[in-house]
Amino acid sequence: MNVDAIQAFLALGQESRLNIFRLIVQRGDTGLSPSEIIEGLGIPNATLSFHLKELSKANLINVERQGRTLIYRPNAKLVQDLSHFLLENCCGGQSCLPIKLQKKVKLL
Repeated sequence: MNVDAIQAFLALGQESRLNIFRLIVQRGDTGLSPSEIIEGLGIPNATLSFHLKELSKANLINVERQGRTLIYRPNAKLVQDLSHFLLENCCGGQSCLPIKLQKKVKLL
């Protein structure tokens, strides 16, 4: 997991890639086409292609061809694994939320 985490965080360490990834994650399983990403973020096509390639290389996104269109989706498994990796030893195994907030979360 260390190697995966390092590659993912290096890829997300660039502002445009982080914005692209966040947009793709927001759409979830539905995914986004490059034209939808361009429309949402105003990134030139060539620049977008470069960033999508980097995110794909880091295994953060999956791509599927639908006819003539590519659809980009988050790699939900890796995102979940990264979250667990980051929080694995958080707060010595205790909840990091203040007690008042913990009670509110339990009520939800």
